[in-house]
Amino acid sequence: MLIYKILRADEWSDLRAKGETQGAPIDVSDGYIHFSTSEQARETAAKHFAGVDGLMLAELDTDRMGERLRWEVSRGGAEFPHFYGPLTLAHVTWCQPLPLGEDGHIFPENFA
Repeated sequence: MLIYKILRADEWSDLRAKGETQGAPIDVSDGYIHFSTSEQARETAAKHFAGVDGLMLAELDTDRMGERLRWEVSRGGAEFPHFYGPLTLAHVTWCQPLPLGEDGHIFPENFA
């Protein structure tokens, strides 16, 4: 299964430079890295990244993530993927810009 992480440009640069990250400040504070399914990613972008430009959208394959990936109830009673460990480049299948358009973020054409 594929899941997604919205990263600020500096977070993506840091991940590329170091090979791993504990995530954004909210991830570090919560003790796990927040991800979204393809059905949840647009709402996540609108709710948590409204008006933020310079974002990147990373796709990750859950088969690469092992038992540290857990599905937990969050917003609106929906289950969200949370990862209890560092996010590594090995987890990422691709990462592309998530530009800000007039009506919100513009997801890549190959987005599920």
